[in-house]
Amino acid sequence: MLLFIAVILLYNVLLFYIGWNGWKWLQTIIKINKPFKYIYWFLFFLLGYSPILKRFLEDYFNLTWVGAIWLGLFYFLIFLLPLANLFVFLMRFTNIQREKVTKRTGFAVMAIVCCLFIYGAYNAYTPVVRTYEINIPKHVEGKKEFNIVMASDMHFGVLSGSKHAENLVKEINSLNPDFVLFPGDIIDDDLNMFLAKGIPPILKQIKAPVYMSLGNHDREVTEELMKSFRESGMDVLFDEVLVLDNGITLVGRKDKGYREEVRLKLNDLMKNVDLNKPVILMDHQPYDFDIAEENGVDLLVSGHTHRGQIAPGHLITQKIYENDWGYLRKGNLHTIVSSGYGFWGTPIRIGSQSEIVQIHATFK
Repeated sequence: MLLFIAVILLYNVLLFYIGWNGWKWLQTIIKINKPFKYIYWFLFFLLGYSPILKRFLEDYFNLTWVGAIWLGLFYFLIFLLPLANLFVFLMRFTNIQREKVTKRTGFAVMAIVCCLFIYGAYNAYTPVVRTYEINIPKHVEGKKEFNIVMASDMHFGVLSGSKHAENLVKEINSLNPDFVLFPGDIIDDDLNMFLAKGIPPILKQIKAPVYMSLGNHDREVTEELMKSFRESGMDVLFDEVLVLDNGITLVGRKDKGYREEVRLKLNDLMKNVDLNKPVILMDHQPYDFDIAEENGVDLLVSGHTHRGQIAPGHLITQKIYENDWGYLRKGNLHTIVSSGYGFWGTPIRIGSQSEIVQIHATFK
């Protein structure tokens, strides 16, 4: 409770800091009367709390995009404004009029923010394909090379809609995978929006078997949720094991956020698995690599981290996770963590890019 209060207080302090800078800048551009001052602060705090207000007013106003844009704006200004303030302060020791410095600095900050938004939105909505090659020295029936495609963290909903889903399907089909893995966060909490955007019939157009596990944003498991995912052409592995015809074993875990008595331990989940055949594990959050290796998992695919999504967030994820993005081998275990196909909070990526992962796996 104390932590929650501290976070709220800190947020309000930062909110006032941004609002105060905006107010000072506006005063250099236009003449402002007293009533406008109250209107400004009312609208500013309304904007600042739009990510929270949308949960209560979504039946009347669609504040999702407003909240998303604000989150990006808030993030950028927290880093830019201290530099701008320092610059304005140092310019006091020159002969340039302070009001003129404030005005031009404000325009410069807004120009930088606009550029960051454009660049970040491009990274968010223009995915790349990253390819990894691995060898698992175990026997499979039939061909010995497989083309596996993996995508995570689509967060389909208002911000990541039908067009983004269509691009995903088009790209996956162009890669001609043997099968597809979706390790969690298919929806952005709201199943109704996933259905309203018409995502299920789009995903059903993937021309390969699709297997998925659930993430922290599709954790509220209901019969309707599971039905919707299956109608999307996906085989949901919910703390389940599936053996393919060629002998490859797929394991899909419940998200780590579940209580320990709800999520099965990996050794219990795999007690009947034939470890002489390849084992591929989908676990949304990239934790417990040691446990996976001890239990004979050959390939672990995860998402969740978004690689921090917006720099310098990647510095934090690097400290939290043993592998926050990309490929890491640990003994006989191959781990691949995706930065995600979608995004959370705001449709912006800087220092990361939306991606689809292609895995060329050989078995011999």
